[in-house]
Amino acid sequence: MRRERREGGRRGGSVWKGLAAGAVGGLAAAWTMNQFQALWSKLAEGEERSHGAQSMQQGTPQHGIGRKLELRGSDDADDNAAVRAANAISELVFDHRMTKGEKEAGGAVAHYAMGVASGAIYGALAELLPEATVGAGTAFGVSVWLVADELIVPALGLSKSPTKYPLETHAYSIASHLVYGLTTEVVRGTVRAAL
Repeated sequence: MRRERREGGRRGGSVWKGLAAGAVGGLAAAWTMNQFQALWSKLAEGEERSHGAQSMQQGTPQHGIGRKLELRGSDDADDNAAVRAANAISELVFDHRMTKGEKEAGGAVAHYAMGVASGAIYGALAELLPEATVGAGTAFGVSVWLVADELIVPALGLSKSPTKYPLETHAYSIASHLVYGLTTEVVRGTVRAAL
């Protein structure tokens, strides 16, 4: 029964094709998520922000990576988690202090890298366990929000604790990830069908 289920779930699927389709889906979804966030922040605050749902999670964390960067004098309270991640790699790995422009570009790279990596994992998982696509990718989006935004990012000190942000910030974040998950699935499914 277990073997039948595994083989039936794959239906001749290929993890490599799923990985590739998921990566393309994740890239498209990261871009779509940025557009959604720019619109949301412009309507809500009159200011466009992007780089992932963490863009409204500003303020220097007093632990982990954020604290290390603050002690080096290179963290800015306006930095978001994506910018802080890029800054941490530049400062702590390459000992290079980034300019404001480099931080913005680095934040965009970090955001897209996370989008592509998450999408690739999702695409591979969809090949092995088709149930992973439940809710047209929205369950995947919520999972990324919960694991990344609410657990890993704060634990590493890339943002403050989730309890330090208002409910509106969490609503923005989860809505952004629903858009991300749905877009990832639509694009992944289209690309995978073409492969």
